Amino acid sequence: MEKILDIIEGISYEKGLPIESVMEVVKESVIKVAQQTLDSKILYDAEINKKNKTLHLYQVISVCGDDEIKEDKEHYIPLSEARKHDGEIKVGDELRYELSLENMNRSAVNTLFRELEFRIQRLVETQLFDKYKAQIGKIVSGNVVRIDDLGNTFVEIDEIRAVLPKKNRIKGEEFRVGQVIGAVLKYVGIDKQNGISIELSRTTPKMLEELLRLEVPEIKDGEVEIVACARIPGERAKVALKTDSMKVDPVGATVGVKGVRINAVSKELKNESIDCIEFSNQPEIYIARALSPALIVSVVVEDKKAVVSISSEQKPKAIGKNGINVRLASMLTGYEIELKEIDHGTLADGQTKEPEKSNLDILSSLFKE
Repeated sequence: MEKILDIIEGISYEKGLPIESVMEVVKESVIKVAQQTLDSKILYDAEINKKNKTLHLYQVISVCGDDEIKEDKEHYIPLSEARKHDGEIKVGDELRYELSLENMNRSAVNTLFRELEFRIQRLVETQLFDKYKAQIGKIVSGNVVRIDDLGNTFVEIDEIRAVLPKKNRIKGEEFRVGQVIGAVLKYVGIDKQNGISIELSRTTPKMLEELLRLEVPEIKDGEVEIVACARIPGERAKVALKTDSMKVDPVGATVGVKGVRINAVSKELKNESIDCIEFSNQPEIYIARALSPALIVSVVVEDKKAVVSISSEQKPKAIGKNGINVRLASMLTGYEIELKEIDHGTLADGQTKEPEKSNLDILSSLFKE
């Protein structure tokens, strides 16, 4: 096949594929078609001469000793016969006969075309699969092209179409065709029948984490680390942050001046309320912070369960509307949290204590003396 390299370079450029990969596909396709249309028992090999830009097909036969009896004459040739073609050939070497590709019939040419088309398409899909698989957990954006009757949103991202299922959409969100939206790439799959399938999500905690990385330079640069994140999409979220730098306040850096950074993230998530807390290696402190804005009296940790003592006034804050605060705190810390209400005059161990005196009481007692 003359000028085959020009054709390969054209396919490589058009499909955005590495030229070496296309060359291998062409050689494999020619070999497969030769097996189907010439002789399936013959061992074939194909080579591309880069200088002449031509493709050559060979029959490969192994050289065996004259005393070896080989019934498989398509694959083996005695040494004495082989030396008629190459005087220096040895047992174990391979003898290669070039076969003409010019005499391929129309059926073989059509078969070769279909095989090339199929393999090139698989090559494109594999490259796309690898590209998007590397982006799992990252935010991608694209145009909404369709919304089906079930509420699933189809998004065109560069050269591929992804789906944002209704279950992965924040409650109350509505999209329109032509709108540009961002979502986390949740899943990438590939099969022979349907090709590549991509699933997006706007409800995963990863969505919040990636938005914070985009909005907060300290997180992007690694000065501030997101330790954990918990969300009830569209309602409320909690993020645990830490830093090794004494000069950086992880919570302050994330919230931003007058809340500008966290508000920008919240707006993208349909005004989801976001609590930022500082992580602690001590579980008791970490759990107490996770239950903010409630003020905690004490925390006792046993295995993966935490018993939290709290006053009756602070208990509603700890629970939150419909239990959302304590649920998020449990999701964030990984502990099962049990709230134990205590009276004002009772310590965590059951002992009583005197009511604390106010500054006015202290001053009054001084005058009495």
